[in-house]
Amino acid sequence: MKLIWKFNIVLAGIFLVAFAIAAYVAHYVLQANAKDEILRTARLMMEAAGASRDYTNQQIKPLLETQLKYVFLPQTVPAFAATEQFNELRKKHADFIYKEATLNPTNPRDRASDWEADIIQQFRASPATAESFGERDTPTGRTLFLARPLQVKSQACLECHSTVEAAPKTMLDLYGNANGFGWKMNEIIGMQVVSVPTAVPVARANQAFRTFMLALACVFVLMIALLNVMLYTIIVRRVTRLARIADQTSLGNMEAGEFKTRSKDEIGVLTEALARMKTSVVQAMNMLDGK
Repeated sequence: MKLIWKFNIVLAGIFLVAFAIAAYVAHYVLQANAKDEILRTARLMMEAAGASRDYTNQQIKPLLETQLKYVFLPQTVPAFAATEQFNELRKKHADFIYKEATLNPTNPRDRASDWEADIIQQFRASPATAESFGERDTPTGRTLFLARPLQVKSQACLECHSTVEAAPKTMLDLYGNANGFGWKMNEIIGMQVVSVPTAVPVARANQAFRTFMLALACVFVLMIALLNVMLYTIIVRRVTRLARIADQTSLGNMEAGEFKTRSKDEIGVLTEALARMKTSVVQAMNMLDGK
C-alpha cells in the first residue's frame, strides 16, 4: 500500500473520531442552551403573572372596595386577573399556557388536572420546594412546564375561602357554595404553572447543529485535501524520485540521475547520504575495472 493511502486512512480515522466527539459535544451544548432558553421564557412568564397579581391586589382591588359590597367582581381577584391577562396573550400564542391550578378552586376552570394534582401533592410533601419543572407531551407537541406552589399566606384569603358562612354573599351568588372552601393558613392549595412549547427552540438548535456539523465536515475535507497536496509535494514526490534513482543505481545504471538536494530536512540528509553511497559504489567499481 502506498504511503499516501496509509496517511489518508490514518487521517480519516482521526477525523471520524474527532467528528463524533464534536457532534456529541455540539449537540449536548445546543440542546442544553435551547432548554435554558425555554426555561428562561417560562420564568419570565411566571414573573409577569406575579406582577399582574400584585398590581391587581395593590392597585385595582382597593379602588373597587365599595362596589365589592354590592357585587362580586372576579377582576379584583389576583389569580383571575393573571389568568385573563395570559388568555389575551394566547390569542396570538396559543401554545403558551398559564394556569393557577387548585385542588379545591372557587372557579371551576382553575381545577387541577390529574398531572397538575400530582405536582401539587409533591409541593405539599416537600413544602420547602420553591419550584418544579419538566417536560411533557401534549396534543400540540412537547412542552416544558414550570410550576410554583400557591400557599395561603394572608388572612385575607381566608375571608373568602375558610367557610361558607364567612364568605361574601356576593361571591356565593356568583360561584355557589360547593367549592373553594376549607382552606387553612399556610396550606398549599395549588400551584402556578406555565407551559412553553419546545418545538421552536429545539428546531433552531437542531438547525444550528446541522449547520455546524456541515461546516466542520467541509473544514475537515479541505484540510485533508491540503494535507495531501503538502504530503505529495514535500514528501511523496521527493521520496519517489529517490526510490527510482536508487533502484536504477542498484541495477548498475549509474546514469539514472544524481542525488541532489538543497534541503536540510530529513529527506535532504537521506539524499546526501545516498549521493555519498553512489560515489563510493562508483569508485569501487572503477577500482575493480582497473584490476
